[in-house]
Amino acid sequence: MTLTPRDLDFEQIKVGDVFSFKKLIDGKLIDRFAELVGDYSTLHMDAVYAKENGFENRLAHGLLIGSLFSTLVGMFCPGRRALYLSQSLNFKKPVVMGKEILIKGKVLNKSESTKIIRLETLACDDKGVIVVEGEALVKVRSQIKT
Repeated sequence: MTLTPRDLDFEQIKVGDVFSFKKLIDGKLIDRFAELVGDYSTLHMDAVYAKENGFENRLAHGLLIGSLFSTLVGMFCPGRRALYLSQSLNFKKPVVMGKEILIKGKVLNKSESTKIIRLETLACDDKGVIVVEGEALVKVRSQIKT
C-alpha cells in the first residue's frame, strides 16, 4: 500500500499535535535495509546467532528504525512541504524481527519567523516501551505548485 503524503501548511500544525503510524519489522524489511546500506552484521542477518546471544530473533538495524522518522515527517507532519533539517537519535532497546512498532511525533514548538517546527520523535514496541527517541527540526515550506 502506498501512502499519499499530507500537505499541511505551517498554520495548520499546532503545538501538541501528535502524528503516528505502525510498521511491522519483518525479515524482508531488514534484508532490504541491509542491502541498501551494506550492513550485514550477524545480529541482523542470522537468527541462530542472535538467539545464541540472548535475543528472540534477528535484530533490526537501529538506523532502519530511525529512518522511519523520515516517513513521519515526509508523509504525516507536515508531509509534502517538509524540509528535514535535523534528527537526533537515542537507541534505548533493540527491535526484534517480527515486531510491530509505533512511530510517533509530537509537535513541541513552532517558530513563526523561520517556519520551523520541533518534533519529539519516538519509536515504541508493541508493549509501549520506547526503543528509539529523539527530536527533529523541520522547516515547513510554502505551498507546492503541482
